[in-house]
Amino acid sequence: MSSISEQEEDLRVDDIVRRGPTGAFAVAGIATAIVVAIYFIFYFAVYLPRGAVQ
Repeated sequence: MSSISEQEEDLRVDDIVRRGPTGAFAVAGIATAIVVAIYFIFYFAVYLPRGAVQ
């Protein structure tokens, strides 16, 4: 009876692995979007108002 539950668990793990690391890609995408947003905020709020440096 223990082997049946191990086989079921193996099938569940195979199913999870087959779907891939979607959560990791989502976290990486969100982190990248935050970094890009911070860059643009800095550019428009700090760099541009200072004007040209001579």
